Amino acid sequence: MGAVSYFFVRTEHYGSWTRENKGTVYYRPGWRPGRRALVLAGLALILLSAGLMFLDVRRAGDEAGASPRKDVTMELDIPSMKHVENVPVYTADAHNKPALHDGTLHLEGTGFPWQREANVYIAGHRLGYPRTKSFLVFWDLNRLRTGRKVVLTDSEGERYIYRVYDRFVLAPDDVSATKPVPGRNIVTLQTCTLPNYTDRLIVRAELTRTVQDPTPQPTPDKPS
Repeated sequence: MGAVSYFFVRTEHYGSWTRENKGTVYYRPGWRPGRRALVLAGLALILLSAGLMFLDVRRAGDEAGASPRKDVTMELDIPSMKHVENVPVYTADAHNKPALHDGTLHLEGTGFPWQREANVYIAGHRLGYPRTKSFLVFWDLNRLRTGRKVVLTDSEGERYIYRVYDRFVLAPDDVSATKPVPGRNIVTLQTCTLPNYTDRLIVRAELTRTVQDPTPQPTPDKPS
């Protein structure tokens, strides 16, 4: 989701629209009935466009709230990021739009935090969808500094504490960041770059400790 410009730039040479032309007739400024009608019509169109945009945004949020997903694998928390608190993480393939619509996507085929060696690859939107957990979820991922905490919580309440150690940018067709790192348990966070969303911002954190939930819930065994 990127920015759109609604303004056009005239293409005449600079001099052609700044110099005075001979024979030009100047009129006294004033409101004419025809001009007033055009201005009012323009204002009406602007208000109509704004109203339609608001309805589209609200409809997106309503649709997400009406049919929440149930296959949450983990929850993601990043205390230093404003919009990353109890964000659902859905395990799915890279083209699964509902997962990215409702939260973040754990790329199918990559690791899980409870494995000894893993690359837990999680993607999220910069902008996302209002009234869902994807809204602005990774908007300020570029500000996540070395040493900051990233927390994943599994279905049994066990918390995996990671610390950021690396950050870089890749082309959208470069899948090297999804590969495991030998001997390490890491989480890889991915979003689009600003301002044109053409590349992929990658932030990595390494597991430092695990915190067991004191009152574990009776849930099925974790996937191997």
